[in-house]
Amino acid sequence: MDIRPIRTDADHEWALKEIERYFENEPSPGSPDGDRFDVLATLIEAYERAHFPIEAPAPIDVLRFYMEQNGLAQADLAQVLGSRPRASEVLAGRRDLSLTMIAAIRAAWGIPADLLVPQRIAA
Repeated sequence: MDIRPIRTDADHEWALKEIERYFENEPSPGSPDGDRFDVLATLIEAYERAHFPIEAPAPIDVLRFYMEQNGLAQADLAQVLGSRPRASEVLAGRRDLSLTMIAAIRAAWGIPADLLVPQRIAA
């Protein structure tokens, strides 16, 4: 198996070109090509996680996105939070979500609570 660690951008490019050939015809698991595919995918994922991290979205962005995707308005959030002014403050970014608000949103809309907790607290 001609696989090497991915340490540089050039190594990363090499690995991407190597794995690309498997996209059209994914090899059978456990076959030599299947093992090579798995190892390349694991190496690429590790390199990209270390060099191209994706930050978690801000809780307010998660909330706004959910509302937009589901056709919900500030009035809908006000019903969940129990207060129109509170909903306005949250959506304007003047008030962070409290644990009580997070629990209410999770219960009403099913948004996972960990997406509504700021990273500085969640980490």
